[in-house]
Amino acid sequence: MGDDCCNPDSMGRVTELIKSSIPGVYVHSIQIGNTVNSDHKAGFFGRINDQIESVCDQLKKIPELEDGFNAIGFSQGGLMLRGYVEKCNYPPVHNLITFGSPHGGVSDIPNCMTKDYSCRLMRSMVHRGVYTQYIQNTVIQAQYYRDPTQGKLGIQTHTHVLIRLLDYLHKNLCLPLLNNEIHSNITYRNNIIHLNKLVLIQFSQDTMIKPPSTAWFWIEDEEHRVIPIEEQEVYKQDVLGLKTLRERGSLHYLVCPGQHMEISDDYLMFIIHTYLKDASSLRMIAGFQ
Repeated sequence: MGDDCCNPDSMGRVTELIKSSIPGVYVHSIQIGNTVNSDHKAGFFGRINDQIESVCDQLKKIPELEDGFNAIGFSQGGLMLRGYVEKCNYPPVHNLITFGSPHGGVSDIPNCMTKDYSCRLMRSMVHRGVYTQYIQNTVIQAQYYRDPTQGKLGIQTHTHVLIRLLDYLHKNLCLPLLNNEIHSNITYRNNIIHLNKLVLIQFSQDTMIKPPSTAWFWIEDEEHRVIPIEEQEVYKQDVLGLKTLRERGSLHYLVCPGQHMEISDDYLMFIIHTYLKDASSLRMIAGFQ
């Protein structure tokens, strides 16, 4: 969100760090659309499911990736890459690493890091009706928005979770499906549990996405209390395979020091050396944001 595939200070920097650390590695930075400008706009406008399909089509045409690859997703790019794993996963992802990604949804629309016109337009549109059909089909951030106060019917508070999330569950076009919250898609679960590792990284001082722990699939209830993934039915019933990954040691929770997307070279090098620098890493994606 607010970045693009080819920014030398962000994705370009990540690409160069990976290449300098792993000689001979192939790195592909995903671009949505035909131009850098269209890639930037795609971070705000479009349909997540359509963009995932575009990524599926893009990656299967790259011969260097045909035996599989490691993937890194930054911010909402990590959510897109998880969608890629669940929906197609051909070629397959070995290790999926996500930085500050809204896997559990957000309880407020993300802030704008700069005076980006597209970002300001997005926020203006969303506040007119986040769960309306038009906004859901137009604004990316609306498609992972989870409002814990929506749908209140004024009945007993012990039923609050499902009652207050009716609009989210029935009108949000993307996240409830990706998270297997409405019905269990066995393909999504199987593709997730076939990952070698799922590495979920939260930023220690994140003010961009709320709650910051959404990067670990945590959510907020209607009183804005944060609910760990282990206390949620999606984990207890293992409908997405997260419990299976955790029990075999393949689900890793990490904390990156700093604000949203403020990743030092040292921390990136730590991730590269810990999760990417091995024989299976010679084909990988730098991911996208």
